[in-house]
Amino acid sequence: MQYVTLLGATGSIGRSTLDVLSQHPDHYRVFALTAHQRIEALVPLCAQYRPVFVVVATDYQAEWLRNQGVDCSILVGSDGLCQVAGDARTDVVMAAIVGAAGLAPTLAAIRAGKKVLLANKEALVMAGALFMADVQRYGATLLPVDSEHNALFQCLPQPGDSLDVQGVERLVLTASGGPFRLTPHADLANVTPEQAVRHPRWSMGPKISVDSATLMNKGLELIEACWLFRATEDQVEICIHPQSIIHSMVQYRDGSTLAQMGCPDMRTPIAVALAWPERIRSGVPSLDLLQCGPLEFSAPDYERFPCLDLARQAMRAGGTAPAILNAANEIAVAAFLQNETSFLQIPVIISQTLAQVAGSSADSLEAVLDADDRARSYALRLLSVCRVNH
Repeated sequence: MQYVTLLGATGSIGRSTLDVLSQHPDHYRVFALTAHQRIEALVPLCAQYRPVFVVVATDYQAEWLRNQGVDCSILVGSDGLCQVAGDARTDVVMAAIVGAAGLAPTLAAIRAGKKVLLANKEALVMAGALFMADVQRYGATLLPVDSEHNALFQCLPQPGDSLDVQGVERLVLTASGGPFRLTPHADLANVTPEQAVRHPRWSMGPKISVDSATLMNKGLELIEACWLFRATEDQVEICIHPQSIIHSMVQYRDGSTLAQMGCPDMRTPIAVALAWPERIRSGVPSLDLLQCGPLEFSAPDYERFPCLDLARQAMRAGGTAPAILNAANEIAVAAFLQNETSFLQIPVIISQTLAQVAGSSADSLEAVLDADDRARSYALRLLSVCRVNH
């Protein structure tokens, strides 16, 4: 029996993880569940899975849960998240909190030597060098859950070795292209949050759906892939593949290309990471190639979707530049979802923040968080100026 702490239980990854766990009750038990906003969803989850701990954001939420009859220990805030992530009774930590908020508890799990299933790409984007050094130092096991990185993990013979040792020429991350893949650039100025979160292939939360629409999600994944697989920025290629059947590919120097294929369902990479090195049922049907139809591939349009190039620039700059990129993106996307800025302003805010906020070495968590804070402050000031001018 393995005990699982689920950071971000009420999001799309959290729900998919619980579905996989429910199919294997003799092997997995929920140790802790956490939620930030959708605490009402925790009530039935607590009744079904009976966790030892629940973590919420505020004391008010904790009191509300107690009044609903939730019968478990309730913790609050970042300290509570870090406590359950590093608890000695936890075997596996699913890191599925969206954004920078997931960095501290994910690091706590790493520093406790846990098996960490990483769905929070921002942790590696913000603090990749620090994060990977701690994986080695504390003997943690890090397994990627993002479908693309999980696909690369499955296609590499020894994911921890350098690409050169493994005979790899290039990693190819596929991207659906999002809901605006064929939208004329002039029309992008008028897209609404409702249109942006309507992803054609995947069921995801609003923030990651907007990132997919701007292709920033693929930019963040590029940075994540560099850290996970010891790749340089120019060894990672992006390929638009709207059917989302091939999740990523590894190209070897002998001319071979290995691809991982499957239905677009996050339960597959979750099950792969959860049971690795074994294989378990995920609830996802096997791919029927006869029903897939033609598979399309094309190069991304960096002019229409500049967030991809901004991510490459940040990775090349190194240090805290990726943390600055991520912070500005989170602020810009949140503003867009609140109808406080336009879709096309998102990359503008990110670009100006990258240009104006000084980067530094990312050799400590304090340095990363300081860069994150300065970038958020600058991006918020840019938004205020935009509103006044508008």
